[in-house]
Amino acid sequence: MNKNQFAQTPPMGWNSYDYYDTSVTEAEVKANADYMAAHLKEYGWEYIVVDIQWYARGAGSMRDRYQYIPFSELEMDAYGRLLPDPDRFPSSVNGAGFGPLADYVHSLGLKFGIHIMRGIPRAAAQAHLPVYGTEVTAADVADPFSISRWNPDMYGLRDEKESQAYYDSIFALYAQWGVDYVKCDDICNTNAYPLNPYSAEHEVEMLQAAIQKCGRPIVLSLSPGPALIEKAWHYEKYANMWRITDDFWDDWALLLNMFERCELWQNHVKPGCFPDCDMLPLGFLGKGFGQERQCGFTRPEQITMMTLWCVFRSPLMLGAEMTKLDDWTLSLLTNREVLALMQDGHHGVQVQRSKDCAVWGSFCDAGTGNREDSGLYVALFNLKDAKAEVSVSVDELADAFPAEASAALQQRAAEQGGLKLRELWSGATEGSDGMRISAAVEAHGAKLFRVI
Repeated sequence: MNKNQFAQTPPMGWNSYDYYDTSVTEAEVKANADYMAAHLKEYGWEYIVVDIQWYARGAGSMRDRYQYIPFSELEMDAYGRLLPDPDRFPSSVNGAGFGPLADYVHSLGLKFGIHIMRGIPRAAAQAHLPVYGTEVTAADVADPFSISRWNPDMYGLRDEKESQAYYDSIFALYAQWGVDYVKCDDICNTNAYPLNPYSAEHEVEMLQAAIQKCGRPIVLSLSPGPALIEKAWHYEKYANMWRITDDFWDDWALLLNMFERCELWQNHVKPGCFPDCDMLPLGFLGKGFGQERQCGFTRPEQITMMTLWCVFRSPLMLGAEMTKLDDWTLSLLTNREVLALMQDGHHGVQVQRSKDCAVWGSFCDAGTGNREDSGLYVALFNLKDAKAEVSVSVDELADAFPAEASAALQQRAAEQGGLKLRELWSGATEGSDGMRISAAVEAHGAKLFRVI
């Protein structure tokens, strides 16, 4: 299997973390899957992902003291393979695991994903449980000096063939369950070790090898960031997506910083390989963290986030409780013209960036130029704290495109004495000011134009 065939376009879906933290239940996952199938599937949203500690009994019950309870009881089989907590996932009993829940998600025409921590449970090592299919135990393959600085559940794995056997065993289980997507944490940047932030490089390779052996196409997502640009080749070779930031939340300073990160990673976006800007903290958030709240971004900031993620072609993972989405948020997630930028053949490129503004362009490969979503796009971002004019010359925009797209843009501008533009968030049709594209943009906001 070619791992780049697993996700030709950036994955789009929902992840339980931003709203539920560690406490999501089977009923809540199903409710969100039902909503996605009814309201978002037709727009390309398809993954339902159960995030961290689905295997931990009592997860979330001591949230005032711990996010991840030290020495908590972990549900696992006789080979140290983690299983869903039956109290929260009742269909998992009697060895069924996530099979019944995955079947339910698949019945809706969607795909099912789970979160894992890298390595092997510490409890399995301490109990000397056998590694499936080998004569060694978890204690033999666990590396007690390789740990997460923020989660107490796991030891990393030694760089040995028996360690590969453990990863093979868990992915064989995931394939049996029908898992389509795995988000592996504490691996993209092992930030407990600042002098060696990619200390689990061998485990990334083991994960992909296990996917190849399991016989099921499973998208591999690596967290947390920031990913290491000097290791871009390695992420591209072994993963489908990798986090370019630490956890992203609804804070303007974090969103502003994403322009730097997207600039750094823009040349590493390709079919099957996607630098990941992290989740979309829209709608209602935070219930599992102790206080439910609405997204703290202003509406212009929400448009900026969606525009940047789409023109850059980051994976889109919604963090909201979907059953509580309002019409405004739903409109952001179902704009077909904006989401078209996520499709195969589109390429985003930064044209300019300063402390006051940023400009991105997007073009479609010639081979896909006859599609309805083909064409040339320009995104104007106002990074200032007040409404301001943002502009870019047609020539500067053309210089950022490859020859064929550049020639098409300049020819159209010359023939028309400017460019005819459609703003994709408002639907308004506008014209460029001669050979310059300009717009008044709200504070922290964006306008996204398609050349028509």
